[in-house]
Amino acid sequence: MTAELVPALVAGVLAGYGIAVPIGAVGTYLIQLSARSPWRTGVAAALGVATTDGVFALVAVLGGAAVAELLAPAMPVLRWASTIVLVLLAVRAIAAGLRPSGAVAHVPAAAPGRTYAALVGLTAVNPATLIYFAALVVGLPDRPAGAAAAVFVAAAFTASASWQLLLAGAGAALGRLAHSRSARRITAVVSGALMLVLAAYVGSSA
Repeated sequence: MTAELVPALVAGVLAGYGIAVPIGAVGTYLIQLSARSPWRTGVAAALGVATTDGVFALVAVLGGAAVAELLAPAMPVLRWASTIVLVLLAVRAIAAGLRPSGAVAHVPAAAPGRTYAALVGLTAVNPATLIYFAALVVGLPDRPAGAAAAVFVAAAFTASASWQLLLAGAGAALGRLAHSRSARRITAVVSGALMLVLAAYVGSSA
């Protein structure tokens, strides 16, 4: 990999983990599903979540770049706005982690293919993911394009997939842990910290 692609790789990894790490309703369901299903079903569910994150990253790269070209004169202001959005999302992630656990989304256990499709849809109903990626891509000082865009999307998908697969592999042990207040605090703080790092990176070039 050339040096020019390293920033896109780093940004993609941080973006993928930043959106994936909090243990919310989807993550909790993924753990519970993996604990009571064959490993293939858990893997399919994890990849379903990661696929949606990857698709949202792709949409943000394509849409964000197009909008940025049209609004090039206003980019300094947009970068500051993106920084604010990322900070607000970081605060939101931390606040959500500190709230008591709510009801977990329910998707009936099924074959791996159907489970994959169900988790794609379950993750896609959360618009915060697309807003998160769009705010990040529009605000980056060197917007991913061409090979860099592909690296960014692949890195975001891989980061998300690695975390989702970790949750699926941990199974019943993490299933018990996910309901504890301390676990929600830890994952929320980690996710919020990653978003704040990205916000600082965007804000430094504004």
